[in-house]
Amino acid sequence: MPVHRHRQIGDVTVILHPALQDASATGTTSREATGHAVTILAGDLGVDEAVDLAARHLLSHDRVDVVLSVLTRFQPEDTRGWKGLGARAWIREWTDPGSTLSLLPPPGAGPEAALTMPWLSRLARSGEIVAILDRDLLPDEADQDRSELARSDIHSLVASAYTSGGDMYGSLSAISTRTGPWPDTFVQDFKLLNAAIIARLALEQSRRSLAEAIEAGTEAQTAYQHFFGSVGHELRTPLSAILGYAEVLVDEAGQTPDDPVSAGVLRDGPVMMRACERVLDVVDSLLGAGRTLSSDDERQEVLVADAVADVAHWHRTPAQTAAVEMYIDVDPVATVRAHPSGVRQVLTSLVGNAIAHHHPHGGTVDLSTQRLLGESGQEMVRIIVRDNGPGLTPEQLEHVFEPFVRYAGPEVPGSGLGLSMARTIAERDGGAVRGESTPGVGSSFWVELPVRDPA
Repeated sequence: MPVHRHRQIGDVTVILHPALQDASATGTTSREATGHAVTILAGDLGVDEAVDLAARHLLSHDRVDVVLSVLTRFQPEDTRGWKGLGARAWIREWTDPGSTLSLLPPPGAGPEAALTMPWLSRLARSGEIVAILDRDLLPDEADQDRSELARSDIHSLVASAYTSGGDMYGSLSAISTRTGPWPDTFVQDFKLLNAAIIARLALEQSRRSLAEAIEAGTEAQTAYQHFFGSVGHELRTPLSAILGYAEVLVDEAGQTPDDPVSAGVLRDGPVMMRACERVLDVVDSLLGAGRTLSSDDERQEVLVADAVADVAHWHRTPAQTAAVEMYIDVDPVATVRAHPSGVRQVLTSLVGNAIAHHHPHGGTVDLSTQRLLGESGQEMVRIIVRDNGPGLTPEQLEHVFEPFVRYAGPEVPGSGLGLSMARTIAERDGGAVRGESTPGVGSSFWVELPVRDPA
C-alpha cells in the first residue's frame, strides 16, 4: 500500500498523493538548461523557436518518449511541425526516434480531440509543476485522466501550464511509457525552461497588445498612458526582481567560490543578469515607440458567437475550479465591425472578472446578446456578461472603470486595469463598455459594438 507523503506550505501541511512526485523543492539545473533559459530570456527567438529549444532539451533525457506543447493564444510564426486545433489552439510533439508513441489528434480534429485530463489540468493551472509517477496510482477522482493516459499508453509525465498573471497561454508536458520517480535534475530543468517560456510568452503578449494600442491614434493618448503603466508593472517589476535576486546569488556565491554550486552561479549568474537587462531594454524601446507611433484602424467583420466561444473555452478551467457554471445564449449570426483581438480581449476581461468575483458557494456566469440602436441611430450589438456574485455599491460602480481601482481582496489576482483598458479598446472601435450592479445580487457588464463602420 503506497504511503501518503506530506509537504509543508507555510503553516499548512498538504498531503501529497502517492501518484505525484514532490516537485516543489529547489535544486541544481543542468548547465545546458541554464544556457537555453538565458537564450530564451534574451528575446531574440520567436515563441515557437523558444518552445522548440526547450522541448529538444527535455527530449534528450532517456526517460522521455514524447514532449508535447500546446499554444492557446499564439499562432506559431513557423507552423511547420505544429497542428492547428480549430481556431483556438496549436499543438506540437517532439518524439524520441526509438518511440512509436504519438499524441497528435487525427487530421481535421478540433480542440475536443485533445487530451482533457481535468484532474491534472486543475493542478497544472495553479502554476505548479505536476509530476506523475504512475498513472495506476492516481486517485478515484482522476478516473478520466487515468483512462485517457491508458488509451495513449502514457504511464508517467511531468507537466505544467504556461500561466502568467492569471492568463493561460498553453502547456508543456514531458511524457514517458515508464513508471517511477523523475530525476531531480530533470524536474529542475523542466521548471526553469517552463518559467523561461512563460516570460517569453508574457513579453510577446505585451508586444502584441502594445501594437494594437498604437493603432488607436492620437485620440487614444489616455489609453496609451494606462497601457504603459500596465506594461511597466507587469514586466518591469518581475524582471527587476529576477535581476535583484540574481545579483544577490552572485554576491553570496562569491563568499564560497570553491563550492561547485557557487562556481556555477559565478559562471552563469552574470550571463543571466545581462539577459534580464536586455529584456528591460526591449521594454523601454517598446514604450518609447508606443509614445510616438500610431496607425489607422483596421477593423473586420467579427462573428460574435465565435469570439464568445473562444473566450468561454479559455475560461473553462478557472470556471470549473471556482465551481462556476457558464451559460451561453448568443445570436449565432450577430456580427460587429471591430478588431477581432480587441473583441476577445474585452470579453476576456469581463468574463474573467465575473468568474473571479463569484458567489462564495459557486455561482453562474451568463453570456447573452442584444441588438439595439446607438445614440446616433447606428445599429449596435450588446454582449452582456451577467454574474450572481457579491455585486458593487453605486459608489463603487461609479469608480470601477478608473485605472488601478480594485474592490476585490488581495487573494483575487488583478492589476485594476482590466475594465479601464476594456473601455478604451471598445471606444477605439466606436463602442462602449458599461455596467450595473446590485450588492448581494450580482453584476452585469456589457460591451456594445457597431454592426458596421459609420457612414
